[in-house]
Amino acid sequence: MKILIINGPNLNLLGTRESDVYGTKTLEDINESLKRLALELGVEIDIRQSNHEGGIVDLIQKAKDYAALVINPAAYTHTSIAIRDAIAAVDIPAVEIHLSNIYKREEFRHKSLISPVAYGQISGFGPESYILGLRAAVSIANAKKGTS
Repeated sequence: MKILIINGPNLNLLGTRESDVYGTKTLEDINESLKRLALELGVEIDIRQSNHEGGIVDLIQKAKDYAALVINPAAYTHTSIAIRDAIAAVDIPAVEIHLSNIYKREEFRHKSLISPVAYGQISGFGPESYILGLRAAVSIANAKKGTS
């Protein structure tokens, strides 16, 4: 089983930006945790990051060989109809994740354009959101193919 993990804009700056909101772990730290968990779960993961909306759309459109998608669209959560439409267009379950609790932040962050097309959303658990997201994606993919 292969799971695609997509990180949106500015997540490459984790560990150096707004540590009071996003913590001190870098994206590489999070990726290493995900790789360890993937080994434990017996799944293959492909981790990508892009600061460009079109690049994220391209990744989603090419995801047909993946069992599930874990995506942290970052700021595009609130603005990207294109990413929302790409997720709706592919036939794979998507789990939306966020490091911070977007509902405890600025009002403009309270609306996710992605949630209506995602299987579910995990937010507010810091780097653990990624771990929970990967576990959820594997569980959903297994259920979809009829295994546990």
